Amino acid sequence: MVKPNVYRSLGLNDEEYTKILGILGREPTPTELAMFSVEWSEHCGYPRSRNWLKLLPKKGKYETLIGEDSGGIIVDGLAIVFKMESHNHPSQVEPKQGAATGVGGIIRDIFTAGARPIASLDSLRFGPLSEPYNRYLLRGVVDGIQFYGNCLGVPTVGGEIYFDESYNGNCLVNAMSIGVAKKENLARARAKGVGNSIMYVGSSTGKDGIGGCSVLASHEFKEGEEKRPTVQIGDPFTEKCLIEATLEALATGHVVGIKDMGAAGLTCSSSEMASAGNVGIDLELERVPRREANMEAWEVMMSESQERMLVCVKKGKEKEIERIFQKWDLNAVVIGKVTKDGLVRVKDKGKVVAQIKARALTEAPIYDMPYQKPDYLDEINKLDLNKIPEPKDCNDVLLKLLAAPSLANKAWVYQQYDHMVQTNTVVLPGSDAAVLRLKGTKKAVAATTDCNSRYCFLNPYRGAQIAVAEAARNLVCSGAQPAAVTDCLNFGNPEKPDRFWQFKNCVEGITAACKFFNIPVVSGNVSFYNESPKGSINPTPTIGMIGIVEDVSKVITQYFKQKGEIIILLGISRGELGGSEYLRQIQHQVKGDCPDLDLRLEQAVQQAALKAITKGLVSSSHDCSEGGLAVALAECCISNKENLIGALIDDLPRPSVEAKALNYSTRKDALLFGESQSRIILSCPKKHVFVIKDIAAKLKVPFQAIGKTGGQSLKILDGKKTLINLPLEKMAQKWTNSLQSLITA
Repeated sequence: MVKPNVYRSLGLNDEEYTKILGILGREPTPTELAMFSVEWSEHCGYPRSRNWLKLLPKKGKYETLIGEDSGGIIVDGLAIVFKMESHNHPSQVEPKQGAATGVGGIIRDIFTAGARPIASLDSLRFGPLSEPYNRYLLRGVVDGIQFYGNCLGVPTVGGEIYFDESYNGNCLVNAMSIGVAKKENLARARAKGVGNSIMYVGSSTGKDGIGGCSVLASHEFKEGEEKRPTVQIGDPFTEKCLIEATLEALATGHVVGIKDMGAAGLTCSSSEMASAGNVGIDLELERVPRREANMEAWEVMMSESQERMLVCVKKGKEKEIERIFQKWDLNAVVIGKVTKDGLVRVKDKGKVVAQIKARALTEAPIYDMPYQKPDYLDEINKLDLNKIPEPKDCNDVLLKLLAAPSLANKAWVYQQYDHMVQTNTVVLPGSDAAVLRLKGTKKAVAATTDCNSRYCFLNPYRGAQIAVAEAARNLVCSGAQPAAVTDCLNFGNPEKPDRFWQFKNCVEGITAACKFFNIPVVSGNVSFYNESPKGSINPTPTIGMIGIVEDVSKVITQYFKQKGEIIILLGISRGELGGSEYLRQIQHQVKGDCPDLDLRLEQAVQQAALKAITKGLVSSSHDCSEGGLAVALAECCISNKENLIGALIDDLPRPSVEAKALNYSTRKDALLFGESQSRIILSCPKKHVFVIKDIAAKLKVPFQAIGKTGGQSLKILDGKKTLINLPLEKMAQKWTNSLQSLITA
């Protein structure tokens, strides 16, 4: 008889164990119990989130692809496949290997779909760098990303890094990958054809990663826990061979289906391929290549060793597939066959150790989780600006914001990544979005990751909408039409009603924003239980978004290009300080509501900017976000270190009459550092100003020429009063050097 402590240690509760008894009509074997535990875990089965994920839109401006492991869009017969996924808990335990295997895993989801990986992005979150362990985590994660990506030959081209106390004890590592294929060459993760062979290909199986998805990724960190054995070990050189062998094998036409052995390993790949194809699969574990002796059957089924895949191959074509993988020095072994009975039947040396309906494994119990608005919100949303002193020296404030870890230049990080390999990269890291050419066409794909978790902490619904809006804005600022989303939803323990309320509201916010912009969510990931004894992380619904550039020659970047050009602001400055980086860094408060978001205004601003960019009227374009107008202008001045160009702002944007009626602030700190949404800074030759103004007028977009480029400083005037006057070199030094000095302290 299975004792409760046994199945509970695997993450199963009493109710779930009782359900397993009902499904099997008997007690489970150790292997069956392990298989249920991983497939019904939150990481694989999404039992607590699946009902809400159904809300997310699946259709948009382009033809969409919704696959088993990744999704994408079709552009002129070309499939752009992409996905983002978390590797948070492994990275907290073992940062280098956790991040490295996160990169490797998400890339496998791309090439098993038949697409060649062309780029990676990463969204990273850590606790304050004043704590030594957070510095260790950051250094380790960056080392893991550069080690795996650089060795693999897939460029890491973009992403984001934020620092916040909520990530103490639980960092976030969200990895995104993009691939390209001809539409007709795409593959699916499903088994078909009774009698076809099931082949194991790739690296050998070991004991690393056992229980990673059920034990590590589906529970909170407890005080003093040590979980290193659940972290996988990656080998990028093996994965490079696996990419080439897989794409070569798919090109033969003999592969019916293929799936990565990622979370839950052989259990996941076999049961989900069988379920997706409405067939059964028989496996013989004795044939599984191993690098460790004396592995139990349940260990083989649960192992999350890296660089392995399961392939359904047409009967009689096994030798040809075997030759391809062996040419690349990889295992390729027939370990089973497709059956018609719908069962996953596992044998070890001829003895049946598991026999379960595939659907019973893949259709995890669904829970309607209770949710309740957090107690903290009513009080924390109150912000009385009368109790906050205005700064005496705005120059000092701007320098401190430019040096703040979340806003400072991340060159120390991205310079360690190879972002030029494959020679597709048009816009390098450091602008609003990365841009990659689509070879053989004049088009390009732009990509970004975005989420301000402080906004989501203060207002989950609107904060999630802002994440979608800002991602789209970043793509537009690069000259791309926003096209599709992958999300990585990072939250605390879903069994706590206040945490689940945050999740529910964020999903509803993403759904509303994506539907409004006609942008589908084609893939994604949910990561719950991101908690430590120090508390829960901020709700962090990271948005990965791609956009399409119709003409790669029209791509644009954020920094000023020429002296004497006119600086234009599209959008409204409302003087909002709630949830701002200024309030956090300078006033040491996290209070108020996050900024307002008018989706219609947001859409109109983006349309106006994109039209001006595609007509070739604009020299630079930059999203105005964290740090407000002053930080955005500073970045325009100094983000091209080879050519610093100053600016004179002599017509400071102020709240409109309508905004004043809503009690928006006209304080100088609110005007300079408030984070009102739906604002884009453009620079252009003087002759184009009225053309852009006409575009804005037709779309009913607020337009203001606020100054001009030139000089060796950033100078911002309010009437005759100088609010900011800083030399470019001084700003650049603060912005460029501060993060590195903190990391290497």
